[in-house]
Order: sequence, then C-alpha cells, then structure tokens
Amino acid sequence: VQLVKSGGGMVQSGGQLRLSCTASGRSFSDFAMGWFRQAPGKGREFVAAISWLGGETYNEDSVKARFTISRDNDKNTVCLHMNRLKRRDTGEYYCGARRTVGLIMEEGEYGYWGQGTQVTVTA
Repeated sequence: VQLVKSGGGMVQSGGQLRLSCTASGRSFSDFAMGWFRQAPGKGREFVAAISWLGGETYNEDSVKARFTISRDNDKNTVCLHMNRLKRRDTGEYYCGARRTVGLIMEEGEYGYWGQGTQVTVTA
C-alpha cells in the first residue's frame, strides 16, 4: 500500500490543522493506521492510532482531548484533526499502516509509511 499525505503547514499557537493520509491499493480496511511525529533533533514518537474499522482509537497523553484520529474506509483515508495546537506539537508528521485488526502504538510494527509533512506552530 502507498500512503500519500496532505495537510500540514504553519499555524499560530492555539490554532488547528488537519492532516490526511490516503492509501492506494486494495483492502485499506484491513490496515490499522497510526500517526507519528518527529521534532527537530529527536526520534519519531507515537501520536495516535486507529484500528482497522475505526472502532478503537488511542492518543498519546500529550495530545489527548486536543487531537482526534478518524478514518473513512470508503475513501481510503485516515485523518488527524489537531486542535489547540502548541509549539511543542511542531514536527514532521508521518502516517503508518499495518495489516492487522488492533491498535498499533509501536513504530517498529508499522510496515508502510507515508512521506512526512511539516507542522509548525508559532507563538
């Protein structure tokens, strides 16, 4: 599966952005999806995950109540809705996919990755 991202950009602190990741190929609904981010000089960290049918989601603690992960299997798309953005949310954001039914929070367990998209939150 190939993952193509859209969204991202620059926003002031407190603002909002939406990231989308659209998959090509068949059987998107067979894949658990996740979002990760990488701040400058740091490793990639988990942000949010969603199960194959969207029935389960999980957010990293620092983004709970601010970010929402969702998916539309008819459109082969997973989104990350980011509200009340903070400067520490700045980084390169990546979506990942793994053919499985559950939630995946470990970077190493994802088999497919989209290209990164930059999110910059200014003061």
